[in-house]
Amino acid sequence: MNKQKPTVSILYMTLGILFCVCLIAANVLETKQITVGPFELTAGVIVFPVSYIINDCLVEVWGFARARTVIWLGFIMNFLFVIFGFIADLLPGAEYWHGQEGFHIVFGLAPRITLASFIAFLAGSFMNAYVMSRMKYSQKGKYFSFRAIASTIAGESIDSIIFFPLALGGVVPSKTLPILMLSQVLLKTLYEIVILPVTIRVVKLAKKYEDMDVYDDKTMYHIFRF
Repeated sequence: MNKQKPTVSILYMTLGILFCVCLIAANVLETKQITVGPFELTAGVIVFPVSYIINDCLVEVWGFARARTVIWLGFIMNFLFVIFGFIADLLPGAEYWHGQEGFHIVFGLAPRITLASFIAFLAGSFMNAYVMSRMKYSQKGKYFSFRAIASTIAGESIDSIIFFPLALGGVVPSKTLPILMLSQVLLKTLYEIVILPVTIRVVKLAKKYEDMDVYDDKTMYHIFRF
C-alpha cells in the first residue's frame, strides 16, 4: 500500500528560503557601519527587518507552528554559515592573496557578539510570531496592519533589549545603549510601516494561492516543538 508523502507549498518554501537568505545577508552587512541622519547603524538594517515581515506573512497565512519551523531553519542555516566562515577565516591564506584583513572583518566575528546575535534573534523572532498569532485569533483576523506593526515592535524590542547589553555592554557607554536600542526599534518599525502595502498584498495573494487562513486556536506555543 502506497502512502501519500506530505508535500510542501512552493510559496511557503520560497518564503522560508528568503528568510534564511535575509538572516545570512544581515550577518555580512552588519560588519559595515553606516550613518542615517542622526543615527549610527549597521548596513544590516536594510535587510534584517525583512525577516520580521516574512515572519508576519508566515504566521498570518500558515500559523505559528509553520512559522516556528522556518525560524529554527533560519537559525540553523545562519549558525552553519557563521561556523563555515569562522573555519575559513582560520585557514592560512595563499602567499599571493592579500585580502585576509578584509576577510577577517567580515567572517572573524567575535564570539560574544555572535552569541548575543543568536539569542536575540530567537527571542525576537518567536516574540514577533507569538504576538502576531495571538492578536490574529483575538481580533478574529481583522486589523492585519495593526498586528504587523505591534508584533514588529514587540519582536524588535526584545531583540534589542537582549542584543545590545550582551554584545556591547561594557564597551559602549551605559548612557548610549538605550539610545542605540530605541533607534533600532524605531527605524525597523518605520521600515515595516513603509513596506506595509507590499506586505498586505503578499499576504492576500498567499491566502488566495494557498486557499488557507490559519487561526491558532489550539496551537501549543512551545518553541522547541516541531
